[in-house]
Amino acid sequence: MTELEILRKQLLEQQKFASLGKLSAGIAHEIQNPLNFVINFSKMSERLLADLKDIVSDLEGKIDEDDAADLEDIADDLSTNMEKIKEHGERAISIIQGILLISRGKTGERLPTDIPHLVHEYVWLAYHSQRANDKSFNVSIKEDYQEGMEKVMVIPQDLSRAILNVVNNAYYAIKQRTVKEQEEKNESYVPTLSVAVSTESGKLVIVISDNGTGIPADIRERLFRETITTKPIGQGTGLGMQITHDIIVNNHHGEITIASEEGEGTSFTFLIPIEK
Repeated sequence: MTELEILRKQLLEQQKFASLGKLSAGIAHEIQNPLNFVINFSKMSERLLADLKDIVSDLEGKIDEDDAADLEDIADDLSTNMEKIKEHGERAISIIQGILLISRGKTGERLPTDIPHLVHEYVWLAYHSQRANDKSFNVSIKEDYQEGMEKVMVIPQDLSRAILNVVNNAYYAIKQRTVKEQEEKNESYVPTLSVAVSTESGKLVIVISDNGTGIPADIRERLFRETITTKPIGQGTGLGMQITHDIIVNNHHGEITIASEEGEGTSFTFLIPIEK
């Protein structure tokens, strides 16, 4: 009965994520169109501002110098604003394209994936999700990505879930320790999440570390085998690490290592063979 209950919960989780994937894809597609308009109009406005600057330059000596200087300053400020609109609009488009790529992938389908980009997006997606539910939550995020890394064949929708599971747990542990340190008035504690992506000896290496509460040794030994959660009722199913283990070990033929010290933090390392 215990096995059946676990399988039932896993099925519900799978169904929830499948529905969420479809919803995300629909929302992402709808948002992409207005974003394209924003970016295109910002580019058009930049060209109009360039024409305006040329007109002001041609009028040199014909209009008051102070007025000419004011016009140039305004044009420069508008140009800077347009550049920022374009930059952040293109970043939003990039995020949306990543969501669409993952949601459109077939179950178990390996796709060439920009791993640093995927990890970066989901680390920050998890962060903003935490902030949406708790405005007081804050953490220093340190990122170290190997430069010039080629795309790696992975199942992106699965790998993104594994990253989300680990990062969400890390943020939860950081929140718990932050409360403890604040109660003890320890101002030296800086909540920190560190992520690193590299390739080594034919393997993709993803390291996610936090300086949260750590994982007790007895739980650490059973983490991937049993339905375990340290979160209050209703906040966790205890399936996250089992799903993560299944994704990395079974779906990607990789391995997971854990280093943790209770009260000091935890580090998860994913090692995934790179397919040629």
